[in-house]
Amino acid sequence: MDNVPDHCSPVTSDENGADSCYSPSAEDGLVDAFGDLAGLPVEVGERRPTCLRCRRPQKVCLCPFLPAQPLEVSTCLYVVQHPAEESRVLRTVPLLAACLPPGKCNVIVGRRFNEEKHPELAAVCRDSRTLILYPGPKSQNLDELVQYQEVGTVRHNVIIIDGTWSQAKNMFLKNSLFHLPKQVQLNRTLSSQYVIRTQPSNICLSTLECAAVALSILEQNDNIQEVLLRPLKALCSFQLQHGAQIHHSKEHLLKNGMYDKPMPKNKRKIKRMEKLVTDHNICPR
Repeated sequence: MDNVPDHCSPVTSDENGADSCYSPSAEDGLVDAFGDLAGLPVEVGERRPTCLRCRRPQKVCLCPFLPAQPLEVSTCLYVVQHPAEESRVLRTVPLLAACLPPGKCNVIVGRRFNEEKHPELAAVCRDSRTLILYPGPKSQNLDELVQYQEVGTVRHNVIIIDGTWSQAKNMFLKNSLFHLPKQVQLNRTLSSQYVIRTQPSNICLSTLECAAVALSILEQNDNIQEVLLRPLKALCSFQLQHGAQIHHSKEHLLKNGMYDKPMPKNKRKIKRMEKLVTDHNICPR
């Protein structure tokens, strides 16, 4: 073996096959160079001023479409929000919160919830007046539940899971606290007005829409639904005027031969997609 000079590490070959020698002094030079780069000022783009009420950029503020005064409701909403929703630009929960009095729309962010870390939410889940809005075979139609109740006699809490359909399903199944309240679903056949985001089926609604329908039923006041949907319609209208495209539901695309993504190979996913085409009464989770 050839002798290696004292100041060099063992010889290596570069891409051209030529021998090269790695020295500590070269390493020091690299460190100094990167140190100089690290010392350069970082340019941070200025964030657009945000409206404190609707949480939208001030130039596209939706406050003119919000009620002049928060809606007076006896129902208290608890929105358990998947962390991914926080970073979405076109969220509906801030608009919902802006329409209701303080304390009537409580947003709790996370994936997993337990009594130790979330004692307030756990107490709400154990309250007999609490309902969780989640469709399924064990769910009772909300209309039927309140059919014989007088307005204001029961001050309900309503838990709504905010996330994509797969995220909501995962959160519901993996949080035992969410299995404690009475499970309810909406039986009204409404088409989503949230046309700038894709829904699985034609009857699946956004979080704001679910809350609007639920509150109108529990408060026995259809005007609540109209008022809450007004800023959502304005948001969608603005986005469409500025280049956004209408997002048809996956169900619509499949039924009309417009679904252009590769079909899944997983049998469960295939069955789920077939159900979208054949079952008109289910909003999949």
